[in-house]
Amino acid sequence: MKIQFTLNDKPCLIDSDPSEKLVDVLRRENLSSVKRGCMSTSCGSCYVLLDNKAVASCHIPVGIVIGSEIVTLEYFSKTDFYSDIMKGFEKAGVSMCGYCNAGKIFLAYEILNILNEPSRDKIKAIAARINDCCVEQNTFINGILYAYSIHFDKEKLRKNGH
Repeated sequence: MKIQFTLNDKPCLIDSDPSEKLVDVLRRENLSSVKRGCMSTSCGSCYVLLDNKAVASCHIPVGIVIGSEIVTLEYFSKTDFYSDIMKGFEKAGVSMCGYCNAGKIFLAYEILNILNEPSRDKIKAIAARINDCCVEQNTFINGILYAYSIHFDKEKLRKNGH
C-alpha cells in the first residue's frame, strides 16, 4: 500500500504493509535517532512527534499516519525548542545516555507545548509514559521546568522587542 505523510518537513511516500510499525519504516529511511528498543512503548527510544504529539513509534501502525506530520530527533535537534530543552536538562543534570533521548526530549516538548503553566504533578503524569532508565524523576521534572523558564523567557523578550 502507498502511504503518504510528511517526514521532517518533506513529503514522503512509502510502499508498506499498513500494519508495519512506524519504527521499522523510519529505520529503513536511515533515521538512526528512532531506535528499536523495548517494543512496548515504555523505553522512549523510538519516540517521534506525530502531529506534534510525542508517541512511541513501535506502537503505531504506519497505515494510520497517512496525511500526518512526523518529526524525528534528527530534524527537531535543529530547532530553538530543542536547544532550550537541552539547556534546561543540562542545568538540572539530566543525563543523556543516547538510548532514550528521543523519549525524554519529545515528552519535554509536548509538556512545554501543551501546558501553559506546568506543575510538578502535571509533568509527572505525562512523563510517566516512559521509564526513568537513566535519570531520577525529580531531576527530569526539574529539567523540564528549567527548559520552560528558558524557552518562555526568550519568547517574552521577543514579544517585547528585545
